[in-house]
Amino acid sequence: MAAALSGCGLVSAPQSMLNPAGPVARDQLNLIYSSMWVMVLVFVVVAGALLVILLRFRWKGQKELPPQWEGSTRLELLWTIVPFILLALLAVGTVRDSFVLAAPSGKNVLRVNVVGHQYWWAFSYPGTNIVTANELHIPVGQKVELVLTSADVIHAFWVPRLGGKTALVPGRTNIMWIEASQPGLYRGQCAEFCGTGHADMRLLVDAQTPAKFAQWEQEMEHPVVQPTTALAKEGEQLFATESCSSCHTIGGTRYAGVVGPNLTNLAQRPMIAGNLLPNTPQNLAAWLKDPQAVKPGALMPNLHLSPDKIKALVAFLESLKTPAPTGSV
Repeated sequence: MAAALSGCGLVSAPQSMLNPAGPVARDQLNLIYSSMWVMVLVFVVVAGALLVILLRFRWKGQKELPPQWEGSTRLELLWTIVPFILLALLAVGTVRDSFVLAAPSGKNVLRVNVVGHQYWWAFSYPGTNIVTANELHIPVGQKVELVLTSADVIHAFWVPRLGGKTALVPGRTNIMWIEASQPGLYRGQCAEFCGTGHADMRLLVDAQTPAKFAQWEQEMEHPVVQPTTALAKEGEQLFATESCSSCHTIGGTRYAGVVGPNLTNLAQRPMIAGNLLPNTPQNLAAWLKDPQAVKPGALMPNLHLSPDKIKALVAFLESLKTPAPTGSV
């Protein structure tokens, strides 16, 4: 009973596959349930038959062996045909869902390229200038095709409430699709051990109404970088001189590094450090001071910045947000 009750409450967990929020996750959960009930039926029949045999045919002091069933055509047919039927039932749902989930159908499909890195995610939207990191924005009610590959080792993309996991393999392209039925933030992570920072390779899927998604696209396509304070302007100069710009891109500026995550509109993101920490000035400062102390295995180097430089850089990074258009939803 303790083992059974240990699973209670997991349905409401943020990464519970038992609480699907889209058609892909829902179909996969239904397949799991249908397969489970077939296996429960098999267990009940086999365990029941075993119990009857143990009770009815147990040894009662007989000196002779009981009648033997070896070579019974009837029994041989029974335990050949019944498993075949059960496997056929399992195959029907599995094959059907495999074709349905292989690739999205229809014309209104949003395509996003996903690249796994140690230990962060890069998302780019073909046909636009939009590139973001660790945070995937999608419109509610629209199929999203994810084109998956890796920049280094094998990773696995997994957002349990929106769909099952799919591998990202270096030199190979895999495809999956997801769809969110309702707005919200859906947590996911790498599900394939990929090194020291594997457990902290997290991601967020921000499912937005079509109007809010269009607004986000507009902000990302035309970012505005206007540090207004003297401290933020000093931070921008440090960004260029302290090697930050050689690794990171910021839309709307001349900084176009591609080694690390894209920082366009960073201040509008709820999380930092691969969705490990809330996006606050204090956490930004801790990250800049010693990335490996915050996220073991992180490939961002410790630049040994002074407290004054960290303060200026934080002010600049906090200014990276594009004002919403007047009258936006």
